Amino acid sequence: MNDADPGFFERVYDVVRQIPRGRVATYGQVAAMLGVPRGARAVGWALRGIGRRAAAVPWHRVVGALGRISLDGRPSGVLQRRRLRSEGVRFVGGRVDMSHYGLHSTPTRGRRSVSLARWRNSREVAS
Repeated sequence: MNDADPGFFERVYDVVRQIPRGRVATYGQVAAMLGVPRGARAVGWALRGIGRRAAAVPWHRVVGALGRISLDGRPSGVLQRRRLRSEGVRFVGGRVDMSHYGLHSTPTRGRRSVSLARWRNSREVAS
């Protein structure tokens, strides 16, 4: 892990900051947004090393494949579940209901869908 690219970690934190409240993305989706389609594990490493940035990066909005809380049962997993619930995210069978709260899901109950293309376009406009 000493060879980790600190620039990559910062890019991960920037993408995670863009996930709207009440929505979640998977590690794989974050990696794909960064142009690293097989980089889900590296995204996990970045979030594990978040340290003092934790207050400024909504790390709890990133979940495992199919809405799984990766550290379920551990203190950080319990905290993640609590934070997501406080944002209105619901769980089905112990997993985030990705069909309603996933970043690319269909809008429900007034929630907006955020497509990858629209997300990228908004990033280009902001730059």
